[in-house]
Amino acid sequence: MITTSGMPGSGMSSGAPVDSVVTAATAVVTAEPDNLHALSIALLIGAAVLIVAIAAVKLSTRSGLPSLLIYLGIGLVLGNRGLGIDFSDEELTQVLGYAALVLILTEGGVTTKWDTIRGSLAPAAALATVGALVSILVVALAAHLVLQMPWTTALIIGAILASTDAAAVFAVLRKVPLPRHISGMLEAESGFNDAPVVIIVTALATGSAAGTGADSWWSLAVLITLELVVGSVVGLAVGWVGGRLMARVAGGSSALFAIGVVAVSVLAYAAADVVHASGFIACYLASLVLGNTGLPHRAAVSGFATALGWLAQIGLFVMLGLLADPAGFPQQVVPALVLGLVLLLLARPLSVLVSCTPFGIGWRTQGFLAWAGLRGAVPVVLATVPVTAGAEGVDGIFELVFVLVIMFTLVQAPTLPWVAHRLGLDRAHHTYDLALEATPFDDIGAHLLEVTVGPRSRLAGVQVYELRLPPGANVALVVREGASFVPKETTPLRRGDQLLVVTPAAVRSVVEKRLRDVSRQGRLAGWSTAD
Repeated sequence: MITTSGMPGSGMSSGAPVDSVVTAATAVVTAEPDNLHALSIALLIGAAVLIVAIAAVKLSTRSGLPSLLIYLGIGLVLGNRGLGIDFSDEELTQVLGYAALVLILTEGGVTTKWDTIRGSLAPAAALATVGALVSILVVALAAHLVLQMPWTTALIIGAILASTDAAAVFAVLRKVPLPRHISGMLEAESGFNDAPVVIIVTALATGSAAGTGADSWWSLAVLITLELVVGSVVGLAVGWVGGRLMARVAGGSSALFAIGVVAVSVLAYAAADVVHASGFIACYLASLVLGNTGLPHRAAVSGFATALGWLAQIGLFVMLGLLADPAGFPQQVVPALVLGLVLLLLARPLSVLVSCTPFGIGWRTQGFLAWAGLRGAVPVVLATVPVTAGAEGVDGIFELVFVLVIMFTLVQAPTLPWVAHRLGLDRAHHTYDLALEATPFDDIGAHLLEVTVGPRSRLAGVQVYELRLPPGANVALVVREGASFVPKETTPLRRGDQLLVVTPAAVRSVVEKRLRDVSRQGRLAGWSTAD
């Protein structure tokens, strides 16, 4: 039986990272003036990088490219072949990378609405497990037959490339208006698939390092199932208990409560890892529970988790750029191109077909899901696992994965809006052409909805009273052509208007449904039924 102890995220019980932290802390406490000066230089560089990275978000938004490419570029510029910062510690990269992934998963879980992913949970879980296995086998077969790699190395590379990346996917999807079930499926898949892929990569790498090779597939399947099941139980339990504990001990302070919620998610990861279960699935499920149990201070929690998620992404991508050696890129272009084409045109579509067809998902949705399987930080971080484990035949694997991620992000990311349009998915979403964002005010039990009336919305011409909103909900403000005013009951709405709708938290979903129905069907929407 393969065990995954000794590696973070899948039952790690190594003391090396702890020793490193203790040593670093001792150095700071006993720092001499030269060390303090070095600290100031490090803070100067770090702050400058963060400012540049934040400014790069606007460029990312305009270009349609994920900001990860810009952050990776910053790391390359700062590295040995650029400004000369020497960073070549794969083990430290792996440990810090896993820590960053925990924060990214926490942000994803806390900010995900259960209503968004509930209907897509089963196909997303199939994509994250069965789909990942199909992708691994197809890519490994290509690596073995076309690139003449040994089977163990080919399987390791296939496993590394099997995981989609939430940060990469949703950096692009923010600009692609999709039906809720598609965005929910991609969101849930990216949250779920890290866990099984990490287990597989770690098991294959440790087996190769020990010279025993991989154990039988049935034993690996039992291991994966056991770690995922135990990790899921731990995550759900820690999220449920921890959320109620935080509501009692830190409910009076939104700032402390937000810190406590993130701490509970990190606790779920660590608790599962200690018992040799999947820490990643535990972290994501705990965060999902915490974000959907009606806890107070939701706005503060979401804001804090999102800020930590951005910080983790920036630090992770810059660090990966620092670790990469551009001198090794040219010789990896051809292998990366071959494996990337196999992944994009064969492995991913086949994994989507096998996973989604049993759930009756149509071919247009499957086509978009196949093209939207972006890779990002997760595969690059996982590429450090076989190196630190001492696996055989993995020289250059980090550069290979790095080049592949960059090349195919440049291909896929800018074309996602075009693909969605060609498949008619954006039109399906825009049948009523209404944009709606919500801001909760938990302390007073109210929500503020920002509604934008699109060019094809049938809200145009509807008077405010004809919206027939539930008691307690009102259109508080209309912004039209840059000017704002408080509407009357008889004020007609126009295309391009922005509305601020105040609603009690208890009827928010009813208000949202009413606005969408009127936008789709006009003022007579639901006239024959009680609203």
